[in-house]
Amino acid sequence: MMNQNRLNQVMDQLHRMGLSQMIATDPVAIFYLTGKWIHPGERFLGLLLQRDHPPVLYLNELFRLSEDIGVKVTYLTDTTNLPSVLSREVSPADMLGIDKDMPARFLLQIMEAGLASGYRNASLAIDQTRAVKDAQEIAWMKESSRINDQAMARFRALIHEGVHEDETAAQFLKIYQSLGASGYSFEPIVAFGRNSADPHHMPDHTQLKEGDTVLLDVGCRYQDYCSDMTRTFFYRRMPEAEDRRIYELVRSANERAEEMLKPGIPLCTVDAMARNIITEGGYGKDFTHRLGHFIGIQDHDFGDVSSANKSLTRAGNIFSIEPGIYSQAHIGVRIEDLVLITKDGHEVLNSYPKDIEVIE
Repeated sequence: MMNQNRLNQVMDQLHRMGLSQMIATDPVAIFYLTGKWIHPGERFLGLLLQRDHPPVLYLNELFRLSEDIGVKVTYLTDTTNLPSVLSREVSPADMLGIDKDMPARFLLQIMEAGLASGYRNASLAIDQTRAVKDAQEIAWMKESSRINDQAMARFRALIHEGVHEDETAAQFLKIYQSLGASGYSFEPIVAFGRNSADPHHMPDHTQLKEGDTVLLDVGCRYQDYCSDMTRTFFYRRMPEAEDRRIYELVRSANERAEEMLKPGIPLCTVDAMARNIITEGGYGKDFTHRLGHFIGIQDHDFGDVSSANKSLTRAGNIFSIEPGIYSQAHIGVRIEDLVLITKDGHEVLNSYPKDIEVIE
């Protein structure tokens, strides 16, 4: 059913942007507001939001709803003149907010028909609302991360002599499902040895050998909400001195960045905290990505923890803190948690240990 509180917040955001109407076409945004997943393929899907008017969902007849989701539904066919149908509700005298993900084949029709007085990207109205999780979302994301913690312990137990990256990753989904998750939030990263220095390495047939780094970046879905965590292990041998120093630099960057979190902190300063630690340790050029990303219904929600983002943290934000060093001369290490900004501070959603761990 339509979530009235979320709708009200989105309408408030639109008002602050000087808009009174918007068409949302992103299936994730529509799910966020209505609680209904609709995947229209190449056909038009839109949710018209207007001040002082109830929302209208435009949906192809191929996807007829069997239940009432609390909105007026206007069905389309493959031969419907889209601008003509939209013009029955859209105010031509006002600007129309457009979803950043609206396909050009639909947007061009709308613009060429002169459906509104002008057009603006209004996605921030929904993105910024989604960035502050409500109590139910927080509960689901905590459970998703709890499952991820449990799963990490089981994934670690799969690491043994002679195993390959791809055969290890192939076992993860069944483990997640046995713990109550519905599936992956993203395809798992399993990286042995030198592959750990590739930040987004996809599992291949690389075989584990003694002394290898083992990097696992994994996440699952619970009630449509994502988790995400990375841990780096060592197989049958303590890392050498410089490799240990790299590991501890990453761990310090992770923990120091988390410690500073509370409402009202510029996200760019959080990135700077972690990046400065790694740079001062001599590996700044090997930390090749932003410190973190927002997360929720999508593994990468709108918003990030980067040097370019001067936005302030707000209670209800959930994002990753995942510094990494990817040294071709030594090893790759990433340590990642999800963190919730609370009213007075923060809560780390992952509890799996971060000490150097050797798998025997």
